[in-house]
Amino acid sequence: MSSQLRLNLVEGSVSFNFSPEAAKALQAAIATLMDSLRATASHATSGAGKPNPQKPMEYQYTGDVFLEIFCNPNIWSSPFAAKVLITLRDERIRLSTEAELTRLIEDINQYLEQQ
Repeated sequence: MSSQLRLNLVEGSVSFNFSPEAAKALQAAIATLMDSLRATASHATSGAGKPNPQKPMEYQYTGDVFLEIFCNPNIWSSPFAAKVLITLRDERIRLSTEAELTRLIEDINQYLEQQ
């Protein structure tokens, strides 16, 4: 069963059908991303040599729409500064934009609480 997920973007928002299972998979991908962001941030504050590059998050979902969320943890100073690139498309429209990672986390958590 799918219900509407609302993602709040830097300007505006977008809603689309999304399943709770897909939301949990996205939540897990974001948890891994947060670990990478924390590793990058803690290395930057320690000042010890060159940091190990962290793997970017590339989440994809195909349902009523195609959703892709991308974030490179190596370019953000902290999880709170990070933004994600979002592509949402179907056969009629394509939206490419960005959102704050912390807002995306709140949106996913709120969606799962309502399920």
